Amino acid sequence: MQRTNFSEMACSIARTLDVIGEPWSPLILRDVWVGLNRFDQLQAELGISRKVLTERLNHLVDHGVLERRPYDRRPRYEYVLTEKGTELVDLLMVMAGWGDRWRAGEAGPPVLYRHHACGEISGVDLRCAHCGESMHANDVDVLPGPGAAV
Repeated sequence: MQRTNFSEMACSIARTLDVIGEPWSPLILRDVWVGLNRFDQLQAELGISRKVLTERLNHLVDHGVLERRPYDRRPRYEYVLTEKGTELVDLLMVMAGWGDRWRAGEAGPPVLYRHHACGEISGVDLRCAHCGESMHANDVDVLPGPGAAV
């Protein structure tokens, strides 16, 4: 089945989904972020087929989200987040916050986040880059930008 190409849409959400819009990619990024950097580690953690994992890793490397680094002469590789990949983890943290609030159930969140700067356990909070105030869906107007479809 041919997957829809979202990369040419005049929508930043669609373009992001073109890179990480299928279910395995965010989970791979999560695992690389927490230190599972090798193919066998990722496969064991996710229970994903070798073929699908290879395809997803290649896709993320091709889009500059992960970098492949050799660690053995065979050759074997480990995967590390690039700057683009690290910024996508910020998005995943927002998604985790939503999941913690709406899907965690009575058990509570499966993981907690300790902020390096203050050492406290915290959640992610979206803030305006100009004034620092909280910024959520009901706090903004969506306006056409310079890259909008005409």
